[in-house]
Amino acid sequence: MTDAVKDAAKSVRRSPIARMLARGGYAANGVVHLLFGVVVIVISLGGRGESDQAGVFKSILAAPLGLALVWLLGLLLAALGLFQALRAFAAKGSDGAAWGRRMSAAGQSVVYLALSAIALTVALGARPDGDRSAQAVARDLLGTPGGVFVVAAAGLGLAIGGLVFASIGVRRSFDKQVRIPRGRMGVAVTVTGIVGYLGKGMSVAIVGVLLTVAAVKQEAAAAGGFDAAIAALLEQMFGPFLVFLIGFGLVVYAAFSFLRTRYAKL
Repeated sequence: MTDAVKDAAKSVRRSPIARMLARGGYAANGVVHLLFGVVVIVISLGGRGESDQAGVFKSILAAPLGLALVWLLGLLLAALGLFQALRAFAAKGSDGAAWGRRMSAAGQSVVYLALSAIALTVALGARPDGDRSAQAVARDLLGTPGGVFVVAAAGLGLAIGGLVFASIGVRRSFDKQVRIPRGRMGVAVTVTGIVGYLGKGMSVAIVGVLLTVAAVKQEAAAAGGFDAAIAALLEQMFGPFLVFLIGFGLVVYAAFSFLRTRYAKL
């Protein structure tokens, strides 16, 4: 990458408008995870709901001005994703630490842009189903030579990613991305970061476990999105309690995202 491209990326990233939109993206991420977590808690208590990101956006559509809100959330998440992409482009250095920062920013960019794509797809009238999509992809892959290894790799990747996400909370390494203030607000940022990253990590890991099981059994029906993962977990001993903990963790992660709108290191 040329110095001119890096300088342009830095210039855009440092602009007040880009920083404001990025902070708005964290707020949008908080709204999504708050509703996400509430739905999971409701399901753990015996209620019904569609416990994935697409389901969250579809439920927002039913609210007054819901379509406008979904559009707003999608655009803010896209802005945050692009901001993280600029951070990856503008990162200095060529040592391991610099590449770690690049990969972290690039990974966050992919996550936020993917979430934005789901929101905008729903806003445009589509009604995606995470479980059916995952099962369809798994079925196609399992029917091709070597496809089982692709499904297994995807499952293991998600499971490991979930564990890494949880480790960020345990190790409190989120302080590299968020400024920890003094006093009670500092305690709030730290506690919500620890609990929130643990809950988010668990939610990602169980989807990865499902995909891995589907590869081992070579049964596409065993695969699925977060909805299927929650349904499978509910059937286990102490399943409702574990699902409740995941939902609670997602709600706390939402609180961390809201705090991040102010304390994020941009």
